[in-house]
Amino acid sequence: MKKILYASLLLLTLNGCSELEQVLTELEQAIPENSNSQSLTYHDIRPVFWGQVYSNGGNTLYCEQSFGKRHGRNINIEHVFPMSWVTKSLKCGTRNQCRNSSDRFNRIEADLHNLYPALAEINDLRGAMSFVIIKGEKRVRKGCDFEVDKRSYKAEPRPEVRGNIARAMLYMADNYKELKLFKSQRKLMEKWHREDPPDSEEKRRNRLIESIQGNRNPYIG
Repeated sequence: MKKILYASLLLLTLNGCSELEQVLTELEQAIPENSNSQSLTYHDIRPVFWGQVYSNGGNTLYCEQSFGKRHGRNINIEHVFPMSWVTKSLKCGTRNQCRNSSDRFNRIEADLHNLYPALAEINDLRGAMSFVIIKGEKRVRKGCDFEVDKRSYKAEPRPEVRGNIARAMLYMADNYKELKLFKSQRKLMEKWHREDPPDSEEKRRNRLIESIQGNRNPYIG
């Protein structure tokens, strides 16, 4: 948006606009620093997620299944901080109702720092489960270190991505003050953050997302 406006200002300059400085000042005050990212919805950000953040493919979050540029229908986008928690916090109705009525919800839903590729079946299984350490539960899929306790509605991810998950959860709770983590959940996320520090891939993501939406996840650095 700013690039478009500055191009317009350049044309005004070439045409001899005498009030250029005043116009520029007013535009700077009117446009927030991340205005272009804030206007994007989740549907807008999906092609950005696949086309820029994972343009060369990657690995799914929970099961570490590799995928290429064409990820296929069995891999979709996981919101690590669940959107049902967000609709409840914002009190804006169902997810579709929130999309239609709440700019704040749309901004939260489209935040790339909270989005990771995941196997669709694991994404659906996790749903809005909070994270814990589960003892004695069987893995839900062969070759995938992901466990759930359906009775308590809890999930346990593999150790290698607990830090990634923690940093996404902590970022969301800190960046959007309406969102809350229960004390026990936050304590566990802080523990996972310490035990599993960011690797080169997570740092790459962070830098790239900053270039797209204008902010970093400070827990990654």
